[in-house]
Amino acid sequence: MELNEEQQQLRRRKLEEALEVKSLRRIISAYINYPDAAEDDIKRCESSFRKLSPAHKTLLLHLPSKFQSLRRCISVNTFFILNMLQAFEPPLDMSMDVDNCEDQHLECCPDEHHHRHDGSSLDSHHSSTGMARSAKDPAVCNTENDHMPSARGTTDTDVATNAIGGQETEGQLKSVESNGNASSSSCDWLNSSLQLNVPLVDVDKVRCVIRNIVRDWGAEGQVERDQCYLPILEELERLFPKRSKESPPCCLVPGAGLGRLALDISRLGFVCQGNEFSYYMMICSSFILNHSQSVGEWTIYPWIHSNCNSISDEDQLRPVSIPDILPASVGITEGFSMCGGDFVEVYSDPGQEGIWDAVVTCFFIDTAHNIVEYIEIIWKILKDGGVWINLGPLLYHFADTYGQNEMSIELSLEDVKKVAFHYGFTLEKESTISTTYTTNARSMMQNRYFAAFWTMRKKSANKSSAAPDE
Repeated sequence: MELNEEQQQLRRRKLEEALEVKSLRRIISAYINYPDAAEDDIKRCESSFRKLSPAHKTLLLHLPSKFQSLRRCISVNTFFILNMLQAFEPPLDMSMDVDNCEDQHLECCPDEHHHRHDGSSLDSHHSSTGMARSAKDPAVCNTENDHMPSARGTTDTDVATNAIGGQETEGQLKSVESNGNASSSSCDWLNSSLQLNVPLVDVDKVRCVIRNIVRDWGAEGQVERDQCYLPILEELERLFPKRSKESPPCCLVPGAGLGRLALDISRLGFVCQGNEFSYYMMICSSFILNHSQSVGEWTIYPWIHSNCNSISDEDQLRPVSIPDILPASVGITEGFSMCGGDFVEVYSDPGQEGIWDAVVTCFFIDTAHNIVEYIEIIWKILKDGGVWINLGPLLYHFADTYGQNEMSIELSLEDVKKVAFHYGFTLEKESTISTTYTTNARSMMQNRYFAAFWTMRKKSANKSSAAPDE
């Protein structure tokens, strides 16, 4: 029996929901499998130690105690992860049956690997159902004065100025015990029957998130934030010297990661929306933004998973306290939000056209399958005279997806600027900034980028929109 249009739309929506649940289960399972994968790493090191000759073992008698220290660090990281997962409110029924998710036009669980600038990768997924509530919901975006442009995508639950503060929600799991074991709870979405055995590459993405936490929310990450975020913040202050509290300028931050840059922009007096594609990132940013109770509340050990290039064991085993600021009390502007979804899908909506005063892209534009499409959308969503501030390299994330039929348009910096000029941008400021990305400051190896930094302005409608082709 042929389905009518309404029935087909309902079926597709159900399939998309099942796809998202399956993807979320895999991501959550990667977080939950973190301690077991880390323990396997230690066991491999112990196995290698046992193969040493007695004479060589005598020279390295400190290693067994180091292995035990690593286990204690893993327990602390696990304690943080479990608290983070327990605070997460899934946007869909995680117990739904997804085994029958079949459709010739939909793959059940797409695995989109977004290779990050530290050389690792993050699995990201988006479907139209998104995280929780629409960005049009004033409870999320606090838009009673229409300062926040609405988004067709979905906004992470409670990541807004009126929701930040770490309030307990009904049905939230109780805190885990100090030994890392979860205590009893009325919530069952973390039920072991819903967990999956995931490949180790998924757990590597969890480790990548832990390193990103340092960059965005640790005092140790201030060096990188000063390299990358400070020039952007200073440029925004220069470009918008008169920011009215009654009608603040609106800024979009695609690829917002764990939310710190978007939060800092909001603190300047902008209505700011961060957009992030990765559920790995969104789950973590939601926890830090909404559930942090005090500065330095949590401790993580971000550097324990690499035994290479360490100057000392103490450097490898050093703790990092987070967050370095309390999001609930740093003076952010009403309307701050985090929107979950694919940048192209969310912001290509006609309702987004010409509503943003500024778009800030930091280590983002090279995440595109088609960078021309990114630039076109940025141009469309900016107001006439609006500014695009960019900082980052061109490490195209899909450039090495051999044999996967992934589209990847890889332009030189000069060609990127030519495309921008074609769409009607004018270059106002340009420089090169030396920076690292989620780098261990005490490692013997430091990957450094000479990132392109520019300010471009969308030509006003009363000026010629013609742009040079050369």
